[in-house]
Amino acid sequence: MPVSLKPFNTLSLDQNCHQLISVANVNDLKVAIEHVQNQQLPMLILGGGSNVVFTQDFEGVVIKQETKGIEVKEEADSYYIKVQAGEDWHSFVEYCLVNGYHGLENLALIPGTVGAAPIQNIGAYGVEVNQFCERVNYLELKNLECHSLSNEQCKFGYRESIFKDELKNQVVITSVEFRLPKLWQPNLKYGPLQHLDANTVTPQDVFRTVCEVRMSKLPDPAELGNVGSFFKNPVIKAGQYVELLKTYSDLVGYAQADGTIKVAAGWLIDEAGLKGFTQGRVAVHDKQALVLVNLDNAQGAEICQLAEHIIEIVTAKFGIRLEAEPRIIGSKGEVQL
Repeated sequence: MPVSLKPFNTLSLDQNCHQLISVANVNDLKVAIEHVQNQQLPMLILGGGSNVVFTQDFEGVVIKQETKGIEVKEEADSYYIKVQAGEDWHSFVEYCLVNGYHGLENLALIPGTVGAAPIQNIGAYGVEVNQFCERVNYLELKNLECHSLSNEQCKFGYRESIFKDELKNQVVITSVEFRLPKLWQPNLKYGPLQHLDANTVTPQDVFRTVCEVRMSKLPDPAELGNVGSFFKNPVIKAGQYVELLKTYSDLVGYAQADGTIKVAAGWLIDEAGLKGFTQGRVAVHDKQALVLVNLDNAQGAEICQLAEHIIEIVTAKFGIRLEAEPRIIGSKGEVQL
């Protein structure tokens, strides 16, 4: 019997799969993968479902990763924390805050699981997960062997990693290891954190501010289906940024180490007049232009059509082509937008 995927994706898209298998540990994961491979069916590994857009019924097996567990080791200057891939990311950030392991506060309220964090190299408010990721452990699909990669081997970039490139569709992340220095240094470079005093601010202050801002701008997926930020912030050449500033003096941009400029995708969409834009059963959120929402039992194809419309308008206006962040899933696996 088909299984509905609606409860397992934050866009609340009502697509089905042939079979859904939940796994609680690495051994269960191996057994499930072997089962799917023996049947020669398409396979999709699913975490929190906060980074996928289902556009059709999935003609295969979805493996829901629900592995749990957190181990902490303390050394003179740092805490080393190993987290199973199925742990909820925000709950892990809260766990660290409560136990005095600081550094991840800027990444509060990002939806999804710990296992998904290094794939996308999630980031917010000036912090990216690669700044604290020490090692990523994974299972190789073809031979079901366990391996691990150091931070450097993960080839982290802006919303990028080896898991989205060379190892895409070849491995499943099983756990992630973090190093959090005991000497905490607040990162207050971005937006709403800039008003905090670096001399007196606490990790709790940063966490609370990030949560307040995100809750004020981002809709709760339980109430309005969404995947958080739908588009990456584009990185452009400095010359193009300077040219755009002549027309758009308030264009938000952040200089990168290589001399390029990261510009705010949300600003581009807003400036193009698309914040709050509605197209049938889907819309651009009226408080945060980066967020596309499912208004009323929309299909994934409708979300993709809206995304394509936004890309077309922004490209025509600014000469910048936006890229989608979430994975677009067709009947047999990931497809291009």
